[in-house]
Amino acid sequence: MALFGFNKKANDTKPASPATPPAPDGALTIQVLGSGCASCHALYENTKAAVEKAGLPAEVAYITDMQTIMSTGIMRLPALTVNGKVIAMGVVLKPDDIQKKLAAFMAENEAKHE
Repeated sequence: MALFGFNKKANDTKPASPATPPAPDGALTIQVLGSGCASCHALYENTKAAVEKAGLPAEVAYITDMQTIMSTGIMRLPALTVNGKVIAMGVVLKPDDIQKKLAAFMAENEAKHE
């Protein structure tokens, strides 16, 4: 395994796979990054429930590829990102807490675009 570049062969260049497909215009790209454990699955399910309950236009993806996770710099799992920005790390949030964080993220982005 050439995770950190050790034992990597010159022709062992696997193209980086995109973490998630681009979201439609105006939609949020939400990623749950995790190792596949029960806590990571719980955050993913809670995130889907929060997005559905809020009626947000969003694409929710569950990323388990460790190279992709490491490239983000996240050190504690599970983690939750919105449009590439980490909004939670190392904690399983409840759907209501996720909704609050998403609302804060959207309010912050609205303020930046005004």
